[in-house]
Amino acid sequence: MNIKYIKANLGFGLLRLCALIVGVIIFAILYDIASKGVGKITWEFLFSMPKNGMTEGGIFPAIIGTIFVTAITALLAIPLGMGCAIYLNEYANDNIITRLIRMSIRNLSGVPSIVYGLFGVVLFVQAMRLGTSVISSGFTLGLMTLPWTVTASEEALKNVPNSYRQGALALGATKWQAIRTNVLPYAVGGMLTGTILGLARAAGETAPILFTGVAFYLPFLPKSLSSQFMALPYHLYIMSTQHHSINQVRPIAYGTALVLVVLVFVMNLFAVILRYRLRKFKRD
Repeated sequence: MNIKYIKANLGFGLLRLCALIVGVIIFAILYDIASKGVGKITWEFLFSMPKNGMTEGGIFPAIIGTIFVTAITALLAIPLGMGCAIYLNEYANDNIITRLIRMSIRNLSGVPSIVYGLFGVVLFVQAMRLGTSVISSGFTLGLMTLPWTVTASEEALKNVPNSYRQGALALGATKWQAIRTNVLPYAVGGMLTGTILGLARAAGETAPILFTGVAFYLPFLPKSLSSQFMALPYHLYIMSTQHHSINQVRPIAYGTALVLVVLVFVMNLFAVILRYRLRKFKRD
């Protein structure tokens, strides 16, 4: 038997084994969360206010707070990140400055989230005097999501063949017209997909909002963007590690974890469906 064929089979077998191990671990984690949390999921749990120090009631303020802060994150990260990617890929010259900018953006993608939280305290809470609030936390998460958005958007733009640009320019289109009509329609699927995946990650972060506005127990919805708020990831962290009656609230913690997992899953599923529809639209 050909030695190359044997090596190829061994390689594919090793990859399948790695995928199987990861799949089993993921299934075990999801099964544990679902089996212990699904019994807690009721309309009252999802749509009522917390009571008695969060030992009773629901998590509705935490769900609304997570949605609010994720929306603010999107409003900051999407236009700035996509605009930066378009400039770097379509307009900026390939020189040492742009290479340093790209390297810095990629390095920022790996910065621990707690660092963004401390930076958010200094910039938004103290320097800009926004206080510990929904908007401070949203802006902090927006800064954390920006490197992901820029990188994903730029990679999507790079995948568009250069002939599309040259063809539009040859017909007399301006640079922006060529980008708007011949580049963005083919890149927007990948740009939005990467952005939504970044937002899904931001929705599950605890450290960036820890110092900038999140609170554990607020039996009411945030009254404005300058108010403190509850959020699912921080709520889950406190319920699992810091609550004075951890054993009593353990079912609530599992229910909160299941809701957070479902929220992130829905955002990722939306990204997959959006990309599929945009690709189908381009083929048609």
